[in-house]
Amino acid sequence: MLAQAAETQDTLVSRTVRSVTGLIRAGNLGPGDPLPSETELSRDLGVSRTVVREAYRSLATLHLIELGNGRRARVAHLDHHAMSLMIGHGVQTEQISIQQVYDVRRTIEMRTVALAALRRSEAEADELVRHARAMAVNFDDPPSVQAHDVAFHETIATACRNPVFALITGALTGVMRETWAVGWQARPNDAERWLNVNCHNAIADAVKAGDPKAASAGIAEHYDHSTKALVAAGIG
Repeated sequence: MLAQAAETQDTLVSRTVRSVTGLIRAGNLGPGDPLPSETELSRDLGVSRTVVREAYRSLATLHLIELGNGRRARVAHLDHHAMSLMIGHGVQTEQISIQQVYDVRRTIEMRTVALAALRRSEAEADELVRHARAMAVNFDDPPSVQAHDVAFHETIATACRNPVFALITGALTGVMRETWAVGWQARPNDAERWLNVNCHNAIADAVKAGDPKAASAGIAEHYDHSTKALVAAGIG
């Protein structure tokens, strides 16, 4: 009986989740728009407030809605956290390999950097150049190099003007953060590390110049070297 009751509760929560997402679509609700209160939704759907509360929590975990103390649930702005958790879980449980993540990043960023070269604002182009130059200036401080490296790729994702690419890139960034130091140290000498830094500068210059072909080729070269470094470090 207890198992049956739990299954019924799960089913009601799942149905309520679908009802809420349907409500968002039907109402053309956008980020920041309020959703019905737990009491209202409980009455309208004929379920308990406990079911509604669990449905809202499930949607909040997926970052589809925002919950705040003392205020109504609201439609959330898109972010990459749910996808990032899924990819991180896949890596940790060895259902996804680091090499597979880097292969996807290489493929996606060859496209996003080409779009960025065509669509970026002057401010974004300057920001990309700034991060690339900062990697060179801070060469002897790996944590600073890493911070500018991550920001460099995030800037490309924003400048491409496609939020889907930005979401995917953001979701993959966690793996990049975790493997960056290993890849940096795995390079056999400073000459190889400078190759990485110089590659970022060449990519930034290509985006600044509005040259999608050179920018895409630079990204391909960058990821080929990075993958080689991770292989040398024994990361598969």
